[in-house]
Amino acid sequence: MLFAPKEKGQGLVEYALILVLVAVVVLAVLMLLGPIIGNVFTSINSALT
Repeated sequence: MLFAPKEKGQGLVEYALILVLVAVVVLAVLMLLGPIIGNVFTSINSALT
């Protein structure tokens, strides 16, 4: 075998940390851009009515 059993668990922890990092980045971007995107949709909605 190439990997010991403890390394398999270590790989899963690394994937989980990457997933958490991606989730934090996505949340930060949404918090920053959320109001801007909301204003765009509001102006589009106002233009259509």
